[in-house]
Amino acid sequence: MTIPADGIGMHLYTMRDVLAEDYPGTLKRLAGIGYRTVGVSGRFGHSADKIRSFADEAGLSIVLEHVKYDRIADDWAGALADVQTLGGKWIVVPSIPSDLHSVEGFRTAAAAFTEAGKAARDAGLKLLFHNHGRDFDEVDGTVLFDILLDVDPTLLGFEFDLYWVVNGGKDPVDYFRDHPGRFPALHVKDMAEDGSWEDVGAGKLDFAGMFAYAEQGGVEQWLVEHDAPPDSWASAERSYRGLSDLRY
Repeated sequence: MTIPADGIGMHLYTMRDVLAEDYPGTLKRLAGIGYRTVGVSGRFGHSADKIRSFADEAGLSIVLEHVKYDRIADDWAGALADVQTLGGKWIVVPSIPSDLHSVEGFRTAAAAFTEAGKAARDAGLKLLFHNHGRDFDEVDGTVLFDILLDVDPTLLGFEFDLYWVVNGGKDPVDYFRDHPGRFPALHVKDMAEDGSWEDVGAGKLDFAGMFAYAEQGGVEQWLVEHDAPPDSWASAERSYRGLSDLRY
């Protein structure tokens, strides 16, 4: 199998240096490489309306936006409205604050996600959480991330960052098999031999093995990400080839 063309996207955090200089031009060039979708992370002074217009002009679909955890309490209705304006289907909390990195803290976050997920559902959206490596820490016999899996699946899904899952000592396949349908979006980020970030297909992660279970996991979007590319455009082009050429 191959990844469907309309499932290959770019998480725009990767392109933040060039977005700051030319947001609409960056989106057009990504579309020229072959990307069909994007995940928004940072507005660079532009409104949701304006970013939507940039994407429309480039022929790209915005599938999600990252929204800080604090906005659940501060302005969740506004955040949901912005994702609606962007045309996205998922609103993503990219991390849990450090002071909540405990069993009790993750239970607090799970309760917050339950209520935020209800509001997202009412707005025609779905709440997702994006993981990092330390979210898989085991505290008093409990893996912190697993606490979030207890939230009603209709209210919380996951934008699964594959690099950070492996970095956290876990296998994405286990989660795809054990929690089917919970992972509609992926961050496809490769790992170099020294453990640093690498372009998709140029590192050591077994994406073919992972993606063999993608359908079971509910995956709809494969979003490229590199946290610190030496050359954003070279990385974008290389990673697109790595994903589009992949057979699994």
